Amino acid sequence: MNLVQIFFEQARRLGDKTAIKVKRDGLYVDISWREWAANVEAVAGGLLSMGLQAGAKVALLSENRPEWAYADLAVLACACADAPVYPTNMAPQVEYIVKDSEAVFLFVSNAEQLEKGLAIIDNCPGLQKIFVFDEDLPKALLENDKVMTLSELMVSGRVWLKDNAERLEAIWQNIDAHDLATLIYTSGTTGDPKGVMLSHNNFSSNVVSSSKCVRVDTTDTFLSHLPLSHVFERMSGYYLPIYNGSVIAYAESIDMVSQNMSEVHPTIMISVPRLFEKIYDRIYDGAQQSSGIKKRLVFWAFGVADQLAVCKREGRNPSGWLSFQNGLAKKLVFAKLGEKLGGNLRFFISGGAPLPQKVAEFFYGTGYPIYEGYGLTETAPVMAVNYPSHIKFGTVGQVIEGVEVKIAEDGEILTKGPNVTVGYYNNQAATEEAFVDGWFCTGDVGELDSDNFLKITDRKKDLIVTAGGKNIAPQHLENLLKMDKYITEAMLYGDRKKFISALLVPDFEKVEEYALKNDILFTDIKGLLENPEIRAMLGRRIEKVHQEHDIPGYEQVKKFVVMNSEFSMDNNEVTPTLKLKRKIVTAKFQNELEALYED
Repeated sequence: MNLVQIFFEQARRLGDKTAIKVKRDGLYVDISWREWAANVEAVAGGLLSMGLQAGAKVALLSENRPEWAYADLAVLACACADAPVYPTNMAPQVEYIVKDSEAVFLFVSNAEQLEKGLAIIDNCPGLQKIFVFDEDLPKALLENDKVMTLSELMVSGRVWLKDNAERLEAIWQNIDAHDLATLIYTSGTTGDPKGVMLSHNNFSSNVVSSSKCVRVDTTDTFLSHLPLSHVFERMSGYYLPIYNGSVIAYAESIDMVSQNMSEVHPTIMISVPRLFEKIYDRIYDGAQQSSGIKKRLVFWAFGVADQLAVCKREGRNPSGWLSFQNGLAKKLVFAKLGEKLGGNLRFFISGGAPLPQKVAEFFYGTGYPIYEGYGLTETAPVMAVNYPSHIKFGTVGQVIEGVEVKIAEDGEILTKGPNVTVGYYNNQAATEEAFVDGWFCTGDVGELDSDNFLKITDRKKDLIVTAGGKNIAPQHLENLLKMDKYITEAMLYGDRKKFISALLVPDFEKVEEYALKNDILFTDIKGLLENPEIRAMLGRRIEKVHQEHDIPGYEQVKKFVVMNSEFSMDNNEVTPTLKLKRKIVTAKFQNELEALYED
């Protein structure tokens, strides 16, 4: 089946049941499957009335909201493909994708995104029209004859459908599962973004295989906050709930996730490790700041959680006494954590970057497991995932049904399967480079154990080769350093150097607390971070990580640069899913890093 058939089948089956929840005027309101389907048909009818031809491309520049889903499925229903764009992208980046994808139409969400569209439209001769979701916009923005509101498009669509409803259904019923569904552009961490061609079957096969790993059904509610323009959210937080008839609730923003969880009571949430690390830190900070019996009780419960994780790690069942303690810990401590997570949470799904094992084990022990998976844009995306009864901490899970994985001689992970892209749009050279004998080269280095669990050790291009010839995979130590309460981000450096150095982003709030507690005077954060006592403290924290985790001498950080601001998307230092753009960051701080080696 194609993705549109899957959607309309669910809409017909579930009818007036809730499909989407969205915050409007301060309250969450429900949108039924029937209403969703009717809106998709209206948008699709409008596009066809505007002359959209099968096989054309349509760009989509918007935050997560119901209209994104209307536009996506409408474009697909017209036997066309869409090219989603991150709403955080600047106009030049939007222009690149619109041009490269050869988009004829562009959907935008609001005034900010419409201004980007209008800024590029004269440079994109193939772009015929911009459709904007919001209507309460400055009049000047709507006066352009190439701009139309979504509601106007839908009115045209409903008129067109009066005589052509059967024609529309005939179009989407006849879409071949191997037809192109979308072009998802890589984040550009290693150069210009490439348009990954993904078919209906790439996604649907991945959805079916993933659904066999975790139980998802009509009783589930997903809280959607990762950008739908990213393949992880596109499949796991959008097509997966559609396939299983679950509810999708849209978070207002990343900053509002905590509040929105208490409002929509999700059962499943998909996110990236950074969010889980922040929740973990907040829980431990709260415990540290409590006192007396409460503090002892909380840390006793944490100890129980640790013991449960050890049992899981060692493949044995907990004793009766530990099970009794676990029941007590849940009742007295972890139930309160559950309430803060919305009260109904069954599990989290993590992807996009490595999840620290310490965090995974903690949440498992508390009864709110994080199932870590692994995949790429080019694999639509899931290749492996941990799931109930199939968990190995420190791995990204078992390779899922239908997907093949093997490890090349140099350690690179290779894959093939129905989820794997046929290549990059208008880029035959990159496509040929990405495949070897029919296997897709992931660019990641890893290990596959006898139970088919996959472990990622690093990115192939990120490996550091020291002057002494030692190969170092930086992510392992970086992730360990980031788990220290005084360090938020870390990037190792030292290719062809005599020793390893690092860029460190400290936790500014924790560093200030340390300074106040130790009577260290400062006037601003920059001055504080230059203070010898603070630098010495950070050095001790790094050394503690080295010792606790038996880091070999040649991998240890000998010197470091302390940043006075976080890596950010605004500075083009991280991708929208918070992956570090190493090449860009290294170039930006090259002088500071090289200065560490002058002596």
